[in-house]
Amino acid sequence: MSPKTMRRLAQLFAGLVLFGASTALMAASDLGLASWDVLHQGLARHTGLPLGRIVIIVGALVLLAWIPLRQRPGFGTASNVVVVGLAADATLGLLPPVHALAPRAALLLGGVVLNGAATGLYVGAGLGPGPRDGLMTGIAARTGASLRRTRTGIELVVLAVGWLLGGTVGVGTMLFAAAIGPLAQFFIARFDLDSPGGHHAPPARHHQHDPSGTGRDRRRRLGARPGPRARRVRGRARRSGGDRPAVPGRTRSSV
Repeated sequence: MSPKTMRRLAQLFAGLVLFGASTALMAASDLGLASWDVLHQGLARHTGLPLGRIVIIVGALVLLAWIPLRQRPGFGTASNVVVVGLAADATLGLLPPVHALAPRAALLLGGVVLNGAATGLYVGAGLGPGPRDGLMTGIAARTGASLRRTRTGIELVVLAVGWLLGGTVGVGTMLFAAAIGPLAQFFIARFDLDSPGGHHAPPARHHQHDPSGTGRDRRRRLGARPGPRARRVRGRARRSGGDRPAVPGRTRSSV
């Protein structure tokens, strides 16, 4: 196994573990959850199963929905289904009960920021999207809708069902919805292993505008470009119907 592959795997599992931990922090704050976690919590309250186990079950069901959408899971996709739920349950088992508002707010803020970092880690590893992300891209591809509208529609449906099942919707839900996009973009740009310079790094100058080689080599093959005077002479000749005059630096083909 190459060092780069080992780094990808380490980053993937670090991201998935932290993602599960962030879910647990937000759940322990009892101030609101992300849309999918509202659904997970509502199902957990109705079934009596631990939150993390519900995360695994829902992830597996969503993965089955990839089949008619013709989405192909990667190694990171299957790992996402299992590791996030296990990490969420393990973290909830370690957290003591919290009742005061200040520590609950700290748990919420920490969970939101940690979720953004975890997203950057596991997405940046490049080993496959999460099952919920693949559902979004698959539906968008099949229906022709934009990713933004597809994601918004899925999130609203999941949030409504989770709220009806008794999941916690609150200030944390709104904070997560507003902050996760910028946070994920920030961290993905720094953890993307397929883009060493980051998404904001400008491309190297020698790759920008000269696909046929360096400018000097290209000029040697094609000849010097005509100057302004030569272009004016050519234009007058074309308008008058005469033969095109020879341009210095280029050869005229024989007729």
